Amino acid sequence: MQKVRIDLVSDVACPWCAIGYRRLEQALETLESEIDVELVWQPFELNPDMPPEGEPILEHLCRKYGKDATTMQQSQREIMAAAEELGLNFRGALERRANNTFAAHRVLAWAGTQHQETALQLALFEAYFGEAKNPADPEVLREKAIEVGLDGDTAEAIARSDQYADEVREAEQRFRQAGVNAVPAFILEGRYLISGAQPADVLVDALRQVAEENASG
Repeated sequence: MQKVRIDLVSDVACPWCAIGYRRLEQALETLESEIDVELVWQPFELNPDMPPEGEPILEHLCRKYGKDATTMQQSQREIMAAAEELGLNFRGALERRANNTFAAHRVLAWAGTQHQETALQLALFEAYFGEAKNPADPEVLREKAIEVGLDGDTAEAIARSDQYADEVREAEQRFRQAGVNAVPAFILEGRYLISGAQPADVLVDALRQVAEENASG
């Protein structure tokens, strides 16, 4: 069985990242007997300059994209429908606030050392889009860490410190330099960049192509 590495550049505050991961799961279900995937999450901050209190999501999106509230609300509802079709909980999406996620990425870096990064990523997607919680709040990070079997005290302590800051900053810079300026971004074997939450069949075809190239040497 061929092995393919995927670096998934993502932010827990990105709705398309949650959708993109679910579509990747569908692709991997199709490829279960063909390809063994090594998935490595990589950090990206949608709102690196956002103050700790954040701001209401519609207000933020209207300013960011220069659209009126009705247009942005409809766009968000379309995203919610796409997510819910995939079994994702986006019930709190319109109530969430735009937040900076640096603390979340630092705790996720630690979770990666415990082989629980995917589980914590999914729990934080649920917290943010399903429950409208701040995914960088140390208490939320504690709660979600415990949910996935990690030590809550450690997660909260990391969130309240600067631990893993250098690792996160270095990874962010590396992928920006590689041309990633929007998420989700799937980088296959460090060579091929797939941008956006592509349909599962697109991911299946790309993974098969890379696996074939690996096999031919």
